[in-house]
Amino acid sequence: MQITEKAASGLKREYNVVIAASIIEQRMTTRLSEVGQQVNLPGFRPGKAPMNLLRKRFGQSVMGEILDQTINESAQSVISQKALKPALQPKIELVNFAEGKDLEFDVKVEVLPDIAAPDFGKVALEKWVVKADEAEFDKAIKQLLDNNRTTKVIAEDRKAKNGDVVVIDYVGKLNGEAFEGGTAFDAYLELGSGQFIPGFEDQLIGVKAGDAAVLNVTFPADYGSKNLAGQAVVFNVNVKELRELETPTLDDAFAKRMGEESVDTLKAKTREIIQGSYDRLSRLRLKRNLLDKLAELDTFAVPEGMVDAEFNAIWNQIEQAKTSGQMDPDDAKKTDDELRKEYRAIAERRVRLGLLLSDVGQKNNIAVTPEELGQAVAAQASRYPGQEQSVVNYYKNTPEALESLRAPAFEDKVVDFILGSAKISEKTVTIEELQKDPETPLALA
Repeated sequence: MQITEKAASGLKREYNVVIAASIIEQRMTTRLSEVGQQVNLPGFRPGKAPMNLLRKRFGQSVMGEILDQTINESAQSVISQKALKPALQPKIELVNFAEGKDLEFDVKVEVLPDIAAPDFGKVALEKWVVKADEAEFDKAIKQLLDNNRTTKVIAEDRKAKNGDVVVIDYVGKLNGEAFEGGTAFDAYLELGSGQFIPGFEDQLIGVKAGDAAVLNVTFPADYGSKNLAGQAVVFNVNVKELRELETPTLDDAFAKRMGEESVDTLKAKTREIIQGSYDRLSRLRLKRNLLDKLAELDTFAVPEGMVDAEFNAIWNQIEQAKTSGQMDPDDAKKTDDELRKEYRAIAERRVRLGLLLSDVGQKNNIAVTPEELGQAVAAQASRYPGQEQSVVNYYKNTPEALESLRAPAFEDKVVDFILGSAKISEKTVTIEELQKDPETPLALA
């Protein structure tokens, strides 16, 4: 095999490879002999058919197989001999081949950059923290009680008012015809809750159990169902019951209903949940700030092909958002050229940070353990109450899905490693400040 370097610019390499015709012929003859051992040709026992007949019958398909195998093996040999670290699959371009002639092709490859490890000790970060106060805790407990309210029938003969719950059957009609999704039976509706479209609940204030009402309402112009958006409709409603809400008492019995032993443990768990949510948000912001710093520290060249792939993935999302009418309002004001420039820069940033974090992880022997991967699966399962085991089984039986959890877990471990060396100061802020979205592109979404 003869290898000639044709180009070396930045991270791009190009090599010309020539394989002698004699090698191709030798491989061809060997493979045809193997085929001859496996096939039955009229008038010949297996393995006894002459080579010229085998070549005539199977030569074309075998030649294609030999070329594919030889090119792939030779390309890998080039990468090995030149000690290349490809960023993407090499591109192969056939230059010349004819039977009895040398095989000639080009190998084009982009390599990964050499990354000098930054001094993470020089990275200074400010961690924003929020301490949950008593008002937030009291609000959470009240919300918990409200979410577990029950209702009881109102015994007195009176009219419905805001805060009452009406039990109703209703049929919605557009131009005299019942429309899909507009019919329900034994529906519980809290008046004043804003659950239904504007005007519906207001017109039920003052009704009594046993009443029949006709409600005239108009769907909002931006309603999700296009055939109903902005349309005037009529609802025929039968009021079956009038009920009032009852808030449970905060006692040990209620705590046990919530899966805790006592009021004290329920309160402690609630505090833990509130503070935990704030701590997670604080870490996400700190991580984002770290990635911003790293993006400023390192400006090494990145493989163009990787940036292309990342940009194309982003742009597909943009196109889908356009089609579905869900574009970001700020993006909608920009031209395609402006958007391409902006998101191309974001794609390059993501690739650069991804390469940096991967390099830091490899150089410091950071890896995701089976236990940590199991924790990631458990975290996913917890998002689907009542279906936890099904989610666990899905990841257990779907290797590619399980591997999809490895990358973010690895990224978090590398981030934690870097944060362990960085200089971090803390600043106490309000939850509103912490929740405010920074005006910097999300690095590794």
